[in-house]
Amino acid sequence: MLKRISLVMLVVIAFAGGISAQAKVYKVAYIARAQADSFAAWLANSIVDEAKKYKNIDLKVFDGRANDDTENSLIENAITNKFDVIIIQPNNGESQRPYAVKVVQAGIFCITTNARIAGIAGASSVDADPYEQAAVNARMALKQIPQNAKVVVLDGPPGNFHADSRRVSWQNEFFAKRPDVKIVGEQIANWNKDEAMRYMEDWVQANPKIDAIISMNDNMAAGAIEVIKNKPAYKSTLSYGVDGTAEACLLIKAGLMTSTCLQSAYALAEKILDTTNKLVTGKSGQINTDIDAPLVNKDNVDKYIAMHKKAGAIK
Repeated sequence: MLKRISLVMLVVIAFAGGISAQAKVYKVAYIARAQADSFAAWLANSIVDEAKKYKNIDLKVFDGRANDDTENSLIENAITNKFDVIIIQPNNGESQRPYAVKVVQAGIFCITTNARIAGIAGASSVDADPYEQAAVNARMALKQIPQNAKVVVLDGPPGNFHADSRRVSWQNEFFAKRPDVKIVGEQIANWNKDEAMRYMEDWVQANPKIDAIISMNDNMAAGAIEVIKNKPAYKSTLSYGVDGTAEACLLIKAGLMTSTCLQSAYALAEKILDTTNKLVTGKSGQINTDIDAPLVNKDNVDKYIAMHKKAGAIK
């Protein structure tokens, strides 16, 4: 009789434990840099879609609006509201660094992404190699940009790991090897299409010919292209970006953009949610991982357009 009672109790305990394990849902905050930024929006949407695959994850998305104070306040609120995981897409990594440290100190899992904030003990990251993202374009540009060319450069926000590393890459991989090329305009456009358009309008007024647009992301490149796409004098202008957005792929297909480097938001989202799940379930304590950096140009753009169509980003 004693044995039978013990067996029944064990079954009840095991059943209750199974219910408890199934019922455990983790609160996850994703703090986006800016939903108005085409890549940031792509990434946020991809993370939302990927999170639907995890029954144990309750994801909430917050918009940093490309403002450090806003983003830092959102991080602090997520700490106060005791989220289990806080994923940060920094606006300016160094501005968000102390707040990411606060997340770890609060005993909350912290993941930084696009771009990672390196060197925070206990924090994880999911990112890409921004130096290589620019380098795949720069190596091609060595052969494509004509001798004694005049070019313009669009930079991301200073202090951002991706913005700074991509500009260093262009300097090392292209400008240092092509001293004949002259930069006739360079401005910080903060990843923003409208800002890039305004700068390009000024540069077009000052330069009857611009041989290439060198941009640290696709959104700024698309803004610059918008200004010149119907101007015959700039028909041969080359243009380079990073991200592989749906818009950039269509511009390449149309012959308006030369190349980009795919920074797949789909791949990032997959790794971000996999990392989140491994952290909350105790499978890993800290993870740092990167996605690949393939070049996208006229030779392979159809493959990436098909990728975006499959995901619903291109109808």
